[in-house]
Amino acid sequence: MDSLLVERADGVVTVTINRPDKYNAVTTEMWPALTDIFQEVAASETDRVLVLTGAGEAFCSGADLSSLTDKDAPAPALSSMRRVGDAALALIRLPKPTIARVNGVAAGAGANMALACDLVVASEGARFSQIFSRRGLSPDFAGSWLLPRLVGLHKAKELILLADMIGAAEAMAMGLINRVVPDHELDAAVADWAGRLAAGPPLALSLSKLLLNDSYTSSVDRAVEAEAMAQAHNFSTRDAREALSAYRDKRPPEYRGR
Repeated sequence: MDSLLVERADGVVTVTINRPDKYNAVTTEMWPALTDIFQEVAASETDRVLVLTGAGEAFCSGADLSSLTDKDAPAPALSSMRRVGDAALALIRLPKPTIARVNGVAAGAGANMALACDLVVASEGARFSQIFSRRGLSPDFAGSWLLPRLVGLHKAKELILLADMIGAAEAMAMGLINRVVPDHELDAAVADWAGRLAAGPPLALSLSKLLLNDSYTSSVDRAVEAEAMAQAHNFSTRDAREALSAYRDKRPPEYRGR
């Protein structure tokens, strides 16, 4: 659909929410489309990194609530809201590195969409808000799960209950995002990280991401055993042998994901 643009280059898939006149608010129809895109990237043998961004001057202002301004408009059914959750799970579970390129406002589900990515790079003018309570709502797109893990329970409650808008520098200081760069350096910063990840060992990166994502629900015993299993698999791959050969030959490795 025209509201979601997908571009591929050198193993990097860039998904752009393309409704700049609506600050890239996501319509009901777009949630399953996003899920399909994330699942397609997950299954692809050539896609190595996903970059998620928004067109124009916003990242994503959240769900498009314009149809709910009419007092006679029906509220979304549970099945509709579960489509939002499906998209969140597809993004969080995507077994490849993901980067949010935040170029403006990221609010509500849009903020959580950014936080659901593995790495978040924001321009100095970016802003974040858990705006839900200002609309009489509670968080979605996995915000209730993501925020406590990123900033702790009390700070998460502050962000959600007060629904303040915070700048990129403050978001970085509290651990919400990874990097803040001047607006004109945003594309270069994202391209640098995406390129480095795309050139990395796909299987090892995928297993590393899985280990980290599982760490909050795992005991240390289970975590150490999972590390052993992952590492045993890594040592059996062609990519691990290639890494050792490249190190001996003093050349860049060429990983193939097997």
